[in-house]
Amino acid sequence: MKTPTVNSVTHPSSTHFLLFVFSILFAYACQRTEATAQELLKGFKATPNASVSSFQALLSDSTDTFSLGFLRVNSKELALAVLHVPSSEQLWLANPTQLAPWSDRTQLFFNGSLVLSGPRERLFWSTETQGDRVVLLNSSNLQVQKLDEYVSILWQSFYFPTNTLLENQNFTSNMSLVSSNGLYSMRLGSNFIGLYAKFNEKSDSGQIYLRHKALEAKANIIEGQGAIYARINSDRFLGMYQVGTIPPVDMLPFNSFQRNITGFVFLRLESDGNLKGYYRDGSKWILDYQAISDTCELPNPCGSYGLCRAGSGCSCIDNRTDYSSGSCFESTSSGDFCSEGEDDYWVLRRKGVELPFKELMRYEMTSYLEQCEDICEKNCSCWGAVFNNGSGFCYILDYPIQTLLGVGDESKMGYFKVREGAGKKKMDVGFGVGIGVLCGAIVVLIGAISFGSCKIWMRRRGVKQILEDEDGISPGPYKDLASASFRSIEMCNARR
Repeated sequence: MKTPTVNSVTHPSSTHFLLFVFSILFAYACQRTEATAQELLKGFKATPNASVSSFQALLSDSTDTFSLGFLRVNSKELALAVLHVPSSEQLWLANPTQLAPWSDRTQLFFNGSLVLSGPRERLFWSTETQGDRVVLLNSSNLQVQKLDEYVSILWQSFYFPTNTLLENQNFTSNMSLVSSNGLYSMRLGSNFIGLYAKFNEKSDSGQIYLRHKALEAKANIIEGQGAIYARINSDRFLGMYQVGTIPPVDMLPFNSFQRNITGFVFLRLESDGNLKGYYRDGSKWILDYQAISDTCELPNPCGSYGLCRAGSGCSCIDNRTDYSSGSCFESTSSGDFCSEGEDDYWVLRRKGVELPFKELMRYEMTSYLEQCEDICEKNCSCWGAVFNNGSGFCYILDYPIQTLLGVGDESKMGYFKVREGAGKKKMDVGFGVGIGVLCGAIVVLIGAISFGSCKIWMRRRGVKQILEDEDGISPGPYKDLASASFRSIEMCNARR
């Protein structure tokens, strides 16, 4: 009897079975390692995946709370970003001012430096280090480390914040927070925290619109002892410290200060110029602090030449301009009235206005309004002036006019230069269209009247000729042909 043949597919050998299991485990391990890599070593390379719509993770911290990866911006561009994974909240960007294309020719690699490059070897960003590995800590701090006898930190993202300050991250005088639109910044002074607006692109420092000076309640600032730095404390306050001292020289408490609340905390300079603090409560972010609570106290809530009234919203300094479009005048953010071809302007005056941060503005003492206006008129770098008739303060604006406060006191008066042509295009188009429509209507009306009159004249002329042919006798009914009612009927017919 022949021995039956065993089907290898139905009854695989133990060797095949082990190979099958091993391949599955190997594939899973590779996939798991790629998704949750906790360090990048020399030789690492990555390119954007075309199928990814928002964020492509490349490196995670040990808790999988934070991730470094490619972030899609405007669908076609790329930023190297650190995200809070549960909420997809952006905490840090490597290249906020120079985005790379989302392309397979864009590459992130580590050769001792972490480098983001683009087509034709274009360099977008680099740590410029000679390290051994890249890690992302549980604090969201990205580091390039050197591995010798001990671990040394060559570079870290906490030294280069973008618009966000994180819990236990030191903020020094060498750093700045910059809003995502690039218009506002937060910097440290010798004894204060300042918020600045870049109203004039020719100015490097910007206009300060909020200044919080250290109260020195628990410790005094000792001149020459050390620099000032700020840090978000886990007890929910923004503290100002002096290097070499333990107690804070100032404390800005959050709403949850000294409350038994746990959760990730950060402070952000928003695109409207406000400084806000948040903490994570379960599945949502809670607003925990804001430096400016009144909308009208923000640096520019109503736009160029706008007017903000508490409880009334936005309008325009010029009463004749409608704010419904969301702006008053198209205005430049750079230049002055000194350059060639830039000296043409007209003057806008308004009573009952003042500056939202006048205590931080430059001013001169004048006796009357005309004197204040004259100072600005003769200064080609001056865009406007606000005069207080009660105090004699003349505030000088050396940047394009932003939002002002509307007040009931008409002794506070404003003088503003408006560059020739600002907002004019929109007004001229509307005016031209209106005139065109009016002229067209007049031409049509005149044509209709002329045509009707001509028709009536010809009819009357024809009747008269008939009567003349009939011995000049005019029967009664034909006398009504020239009546007013009939002329109306003719004109109606002519218009049809």
